[in-house]
Amino acid sequence: MSGSEKNVRRRVITPTSDPTNVDPLLRPRGSQQYEAQPNGCERAFVKRSKIKWFWAPAFLGFWLLLYVTISIPACHRLPRPLTIQDEDKHPDQFIAERAEKNLRELVTLGPRVVGSRQNEMAALKMLSQKMQKIRSGTVNDIEVDVQVASGSYVHWSMVNMYQSIQNIVVKISPKNSNSTTYLLVNSHYDSVPAGPGAGDDGSMVATMMEVLRVLAKSDKPLKNPVVFLFNGAEENPLQASHAFITQHKWAKYCKALINLDSCGNGGREILFQSGPNHPWLMKNYRRAIKHPYASTMGEELFQHNFIPSDTDFRIFRDHGSVPGLDMAYTYNGFVYHTRHDTAEIFPRGSFQHTGDNLLALVRQIANSPEIENSAKYAKGHTIYFDVLGWFLVFYTETEGIILNVIVSLVSIGICGYAVKLMSVNSGIKLEKILKKVGHTLLVQILSVVVGTILPVLLGLFMDAVHLPLSWFSNSWLILGLYFTTFFFGLAIVPAMYFHWTKQDKLPIGQRIQLLLHCHCVLLSVLALILTICKIRSAFVLMLSCLFYTVGLIINIATKLHTKDVAWVIPHIVCTVPPFLFLAYFSHGFFTTFIPMFGRFGENLNPDLAVAVFSVAVGFLCCGFIIPVLQLFNKSKTIICGLLGITLLCFIIAMTPIGFPYRPNTNVQRFAVLHTKRTFHDAENKVRRQESGYFIMPQDRRTYTVKNAVINMTQAQRIGSDCDKEINCGLPLYNQRWHKTRKNSLWIPASEPRLGENLPTVILLSKNTVSATRIRYEMQLSGPNHMALFIQPLNGAKMMDWSFHQAPLRLSFEPPYFIYFSWGVNGDPLKFWLELEKPNGNWNSSTLELGLGGHWTHHKELITPDFKKFLDSFPHYVDATPWPASFESRIF
Repeated sequence: MSGSEKNVRRRVITPTSDPTNVDPLLRPRGSQQYEAQPNGCERAFVKRSKIKWFWAPAFLGFWLLLYVTISIPACHRLPRPLTIQDEDKHPDQFIAERAEKNLRELVTLGPRVVGSRQNEMAALKMLSQKMQKIRSGTVNDIEVDVQVASGSYVHWSMVNMYQSIQNIVVKISPKNSNSTTYLLVNSHYDSVPAGPGAGDDGSMVATMMEVLRVLAKSDKPLKNPVVFLFNGAEENPLQASHAFITQHKWAKYCKALINLDSCGNGGREILFQSGPNHPWLMKNYRRAIKHPYASTMGEELFQHNFIPSDTDFRIFRDHGSVPGLDMAYTYNGFVYHTRHDTAEIFPRGSFQHTGDNLLALVRQIANSPEIENSAKYAKGHTIYFDVLGWFLVFYTETEGIILNVIVSLVSIGICGYAVKLMSVNSGIKLEKILKKVGHTLLVQILSVVVGTILPVLLGLFMDAVHLPLSWFSNSWLILGLYFTTFFFGLAIVPAMYFHWTKQDKLPIGQRIQLLLHCHCVLLSVLALILTICKIRSAFVLMLSCLFYTVGLIINIATKLHTKDVAWVIPHIVCTVPPFLFLAYFSHGFFTTFIPMFGRFGENLNPDLAVAVFSVAVGFLCCGFIIPVLQLFNKSKTIICGLLGITLLCFIIAMTPIGFPYRPNTNVQRFAVLHTKRTFHDAENKVRRQESGYFIMPQDRRTYTVKNAVINMTQAQRIGSDCDKEINCGLPLYNQRWHKTRKNSLWIPASEPRLGENLPTVILLSKNTVSATRIRYEMQLSGPNHMALFIQPLNGAKMMDWSFHQAPLRLSFEPPYFIYFSWGVNGDPLKFWLELEKPNGNWNSSTLELGLGGHWTHHKELITPDFKKFLDSFPHYVDATPWPASFESRIF
């Protein structure tokens, strides 16, 4: 080889299957790699490997349209109610119009408070007469019993005592039946002092009456008897159910339960507790139900005390070991426990919805073989949920664990396989791709963190500038305030990352797919963690991963995953089903919880709670949707538009539109007690006496009425009294008041008018049991709602008493809270206390008693001054008033 040839540089073209490596001069003209011409569809949607920016509103609007046109209507769909004229065509079906008439007749009696004539006489008479008029058919017999009972139990940290409360109990059974297996159906006819109680729980009572009528005249025999418990003391709380399950002659035969309650007025009844540990109940629910509406997540939220309510289900479960189903109305909770809970606003379609379900359930469970030996079928918890009200999905907890683990691991595996294919198709080494995966995963985690922090900060800010609950009447503001803020945080972090690394060799479409893979892996890991923690609601994460994985498999199978934009079509199609389901569930969730923030008390910042809920819901519903915004041109501008929506809604929140309350519908709640307080010293002399209005706010915005209510500017926090007086020196009505007592207000006022039957404790005897022990025998008398607080003094310790033993056995902290109510018999309650002083020094005081009295249903006792004070509340306030007294004595 000559020298000149050595200096010649030769270019060698190595054969390759990769078209991108072909010499440009050798590429065939017209090939896709050689200035590929976009087709008509691409020209309309795509520009430079991205979707044109003006399609972004359509993309977001598509999901909003699905939510508004499918998820929301599914949440509120009710069947056509049957009328009395339809009865000839449907002789064996529930007639909604009859139930409606039952409700109107019951509500006409007015508030039905334990101890009142309306509850103990009028309601009892009306219901008893209705039961007596129901004729036994050819196959079933009816037996009616009125129970009067006394007893006690511990509810939370309060001893709950009752005397002579009443139940109406009706048993329908097959003729000549000797079965000892009964199904129990329960609802309560008493109400709170505030209102007529149409939704809570007159509607369920009326439904039970109609179901009982249909069963009685039906020619379809029941296999086992059904006991209908018309419960006369649930609001006290839960006393009558305890009386039945611990004392009634039929209680021991009740092997399963259907409990019916309400924290709203109408809508669909949701099944939110099942079992526990009796999956056969859910099997029968699925077989029988006509209009399914059920949620495991609702059960877990309720049982972890996220909902400020309780039901008789707890009593039957804890004191009778009766498994069952717990169902309740949750719609329109704004009127719950107010004077606006009327029969006129209760939808007739809700009667038909619940009546159809209850009638079918009673027949199914009463005739099921499992009820005859329910203990045999106690095989663990269940996971259940309905899909848009169309059908019910149900499986055992064990099956749920297996499903969650398999789906999560498969999702992680498919995402890993997709990453490997990305390496092969791009020609980038797998090590570098994995490094990008690590960076992208960190970016996704950071985006979730930022997306969480922003709404939380906004929630704190809204409270700080006195704008909490701005969404209370216009719930769409939540979407504009908190959801868009979360979406902005979730999207802006990846957008900035893509901007800063725009020289990356991977096309933007591939990088967005990588972001979605990382989100799927994140959801899968969370699903596995929640499954390990035995949180059954992890199924929602599993569903999201499942459908994303299906879309990813379709993309891989069709090789659309290699395209810049086309891969998004299968992704969107497979995201629609979980979005519809999660949006449907979330709407029901917010419909239930938004009204509750009006009664959660002053301790809770409602906007902070809504911000957290919005993050959780937004993460589930839109975690696979928001990253797609990165695929649009001008993506950062589009994402910043979300923040603009937040700003606009914040401005709206400052206008009258953002004022939380509306008269008759979305009211602000206060409990207002015209109270006389008397405190005695050790010599039984009055050391302090005063009268005033004891006000218990139910939400955060107490200051809203400051300038309207008479003397409200003089209101003082009662907290200072909590340091020097037993139980703050207040006539607390129940355990919930006890928890929030330091937030209550006191306004000096004229003396209240109290009933003749004043709360009184008489010392009957005081005897020395030993050198270190002393025994007091006492007698309590007074109105039919009283609170007794017991505080040992000067080193004394309560060793024994005649009340329920649990507070002593479990070492509850004094002062001990005894709630006592009576129904038809107001005889004095005799009790004894035994205290110990280790030093044996009885010269100093041993015991202080606080005694509260409540005249909850005596409107005639409201003085002109008190009425004037109540009338000064704004028209959007629902104030629950009654006279009360508090007295302390030292022994």
